[in-house]
Amino acid sequence: MKALGKILGLVILGLLLLIVALGFALTHLFDPNDYKDEIRALARDKAGLELNIDGDIGWSLFPWLGLELHDTTLASVRTPQQPFADLRMLGLSVRVLPLFSREVQMSDITLNGLNLTLARDENGRGNWEGVGQPPSEAQPGDAVPAEQVETSADEQPSNSTRRPLQLDIDSLTISDARVAYHDAQSGQQFSAEGIELTTGAIREATAIPVKLNAFFGSNKPVMRARTELQGALRFDTKLQRYQLEDLRLSGEASGEPLQGKTLSFSAQGQLLVDLAAEIAEWTSLKFTANQLRGLGELKARDLKEQPKITGTLSIAEFSLREFLEGIGQQLPPMADSTALNKAELVTRLAGTSTSLTFEELDLKLDGGRFTGQIAVSDFAKQALQVDLKGDRLDLDRYLPPPSKEDAAGAARQSEVEASEAAVIGSGTTPLPDKPTQQAWSDAPALPIGALRRLDTQINLNIGSLTAMNLPLDSFALKARSSGGLLTLDELRGGLYNGRLEASASLDVRPQVPLITAQTRIARVPIEQLLKSQNDEVVIKGLLNLDGDLRTQGNSQKAWIDNLNGKIGFIIDNGILVDANLEQQLCRAIATLNRKPLSSDPRSKDTPFRELKGNLTLRNGVASNPDLKASIPGLTVNGNGDVDLRVLGMDYRIGIVIEGDKGEMPDPACAVNERYIGIEWPLHCRGPLELGAKACRFDKDGLGKIAARLAGDKLNETIEEKLGDKVSPELKDALKGLFNR
Repeated sequence: MKALGKILGLVILGLLLLIVALGFALTHLFDPNDYKDEIRALARDKAGLELNIDGDIGWSLFPWLGLELHDTTLASVRTPQQPFADLRMLGLSVRVLPLFSREVQMSDITLNGLNLTLARDENGRGNWEGVGQPPSEAQPGDAVPAEQVETSADEQPSNSTRRPLQLDIDSLTISDARVAYHDAQSGQQFSAEGIELTTGAIREATAIPVKLNAFFGSNKPVMRARTELQGALRFDTKLQRYQLEDLRLSGEASGEPLQGKTLSFSAQGQLLVDLAAEIAEWTSLKFTANQLRGLGELKARDLKEQPKITGTLSIAEFSLREFLEGIGQQLPPMADSTALNKAELVTRLAGTSTSLTFEELDLKLDGGRFTGQIAVSDFAKQALQVDLKGDRLDLDRYLPPPSKEDAAGAARQSEVEASEAAVIGSGTTPLPDKPTQQAWSDAPALPIGALRRLDTQINLNIGSLTAMNLPLDSFALKARSSGGLLTLDELRGGLYNGRLEASASLDVRPQVPLITAQTRIARVPIEQLLKSQNDEVVIKGLLNLDGDLRTQGNSQKAWIDNLNGKIGFIIDNGILVDANLEQQLCRAIATLNRKPLSSDPRSKDTPFRELKGNLTLRNGVASNPDLKASIPGLTVNGNGDVDLRVLGMDYRIGIVIEGDKGEMPDPACAVNERYIGIEWPLHCRGPLELGAKACRFDKDGLGKIAARLAGDKLNETIEEKLGDKVSPELKDALKGLFNR
């Protein structure tokens, strides 16, 4: 027995020595470099790969099956002259014995100097197409032999019973690698350079340390980014489950969209992809972008069909102004330099590959708070849907500040008005010869191309909104746009204890844009409107207005020149400021009475019960044939035109004395019975900004009134002196003569 055991031991030892000797002989006496042509032919016939090994091939047989390639290029057999990959060195080794039990135990895998260049030509063909498809392989659509189908069906059960392949790799190292992609059709280029990837031991169902560094770039737009990724990779091929735990991503980006600025970014969290369940999620998400800080989570489902995304997002308070300027987005000048300094956001996310919705949105901006929903329903069409409710918003803070020229002009105008306030409106200064000439801008005002592409639905409700210095409470707006037609369905709000309602449309489908607008103002103090626009208060009262206007064009001048429509207005309980019509009327009556005024006027204003009229606009000229004003003791009738093209007016106004018997401030202008029913002529001509100050009594009209009154007086004298001594025919002839 001892001898048998000794013999068996010697046999086994001999076999081991033989195997070692055989391995030594194969690795030292057999040179794989002598078989490069055979290897190249095998790669071409079996994998559709054009393999060119310029460097040496190193190898080992036992106990590690090792391979080392140098200076190798790869190309598709369809484009052998256009290699898509080359590498400086690839080294790997596999333990031989575990292969028999379908276990892949590898030592370190090293890949150095990989240069992967992928390209599509003008016809959309990629230089990698054909790889993995041997020339002998049937093309798509070719009939598959029945025996092949049967063989495959027979083999399927046996394959399913095999033990799954298990990986056990000590480490993977990729250094100095580069990946580039170019599309000749679009001219788009992407690249990843300086790729450095290192991992720990790669074993299934265990945490694998991973570290990746790379530089990314693109040409449309020109962008560069440096990134670093760290984490622990865990995978289960049987369950098709992959995790990246404790992910930490950081880097910096710069390029054309950032206008020379640099964006520093970071993100961390837990990533999970479950292909069997078709879900992916990023939990415990924390991210930064310059000074922006946020938290959230993202989940995706239906990965194979139409991926759907849900999640939450929370961004802490930050300066939106500084953030935008920090990423190269230059903000336009604003009236308030502190605007956009405070922003905060909390929302839920829902989206697909073509849409994104911010649900249950809670946005805080510069002291205001807005809740609701914002959605982009179609990225390609830029379809935007907004449904928000807010407590307050001051739009004027975000509008451009007044220009220096406007401020200087307003100052000069104030000086002129102050110097003329003592005399203008007193009835002693001459009327201006012509209106102020003010040219409207003919510069394009609307981005027609962008408006034609606009697809929006907007619904806003804001408790307090300030726009153009107008404070609107309970503000509501509904608007939509599609195919070049923009419609304001509703705009309403309280204004100075009155109401403002409007609707409008803008049609940019034709070559010349068409605009319509309907406006209704109810019981709004007109003096507050004038003050809000920094205009001089020339009239006071409660304004009621209904307007229906239309125009066309794409500039201020075109809009005014083509302005047509109707406006009806009524001003109740009003005052004409700095226009004492009573005093002017008193002076005129005193002149007719041939009595001097013995007292100063009690007031510099003229109150009225009602001022109303209708404007008909034709190509920028507003005609008002039925102006009426009810002043205590007086009725004012007027007709004339307002030329909006030059902001001038030309009105003829008649003042009818109704016979007010109240006490007058001066005996010289006491109303005589013969003045009752006479229409006293007033002419208003000049710049529109003067308002009632441009009104004077018409001297020619006064002369006619004086002649009429003189005729009436003479007729009374004839009647008293002659009585019945003159025939009725002669009396009528004399009265008619003097009346003429």
